[in-house]
Amino acid sequence: MWKFIKKLFFILIVANILFVIFGIFFNPPITLTQLGGLIKYGKLHRDYISYEDMGSNIKKAVIASEDQLFFTHNGFDYKQIEKALKKNDKKGKVVRGGSTISQQTAKNVFLWQGRSWFRKGLEAVYTFIIEKVWGKDIILERYLNSIEMGQGVFGIEAASQYYYSKPAKDLTKSQAAWIAAVLPNPKKYDPKNPSPYLNKKHNWIMRQMNNIVLK
Repeated sequence: MWKFIKKLFFILIVANILFVIFGIFFNPPITLTQLGGLIKYGKLHRDYISYEDMGSNIKKAVIASEDQLFFTHNGFDYKQIEKALKKNDKKGKVVRGGSTISQQTAKNVFLWQGRSWFRKGLEAVYTFIIEKVWGKDIILERYLNSIEMGQGVFGIEAASQYYYSKPAKDLTKSQAAWIAAVLPNPKKYDPKNPSPYLNKKHNWIMRQMNNIVLK
């Protein structure tokens, strides 16, 4: 029994190493979140594109919305983590994530959705690894290709076609900001039917995009 456990553990480690290396060159064939969306909504809209084909507007919009320190941190924003821990401690449960784009990529590509401390621990391990092995451009490409953008819609290319019938590289600054504004709750908000909160967030992202410099 112990030999079987050790063998299984070894296989899991090797499989994860290969998966990380595979991720340098390719987007994941499917993620657990995408599989869940397919099962729940009966559809899966996604279209993986290269980093160069994404255009600058959507990159700036998402970074402005989700993680303005993306190019300077080591995968973790410790101030945001501290804020999240304080808020979660008050609520007695995980209600705020404080996740960077790198952490979200680790979750979206390798793990499942959820707020448990166990998943957050695994997320931290994968975040550390991909920061060392992949680098920022690959992390951002995998993130923008895998992120959930609506009911059964994954990745910014699929979102761009879904909402504006155009490729992501042709999105205007305003359109990119609208798509980014639905994060991190794309199933709740709709760029085509924005709430007052979404309007306010869209305008804020538009202003913040002026401060984002792509590397």
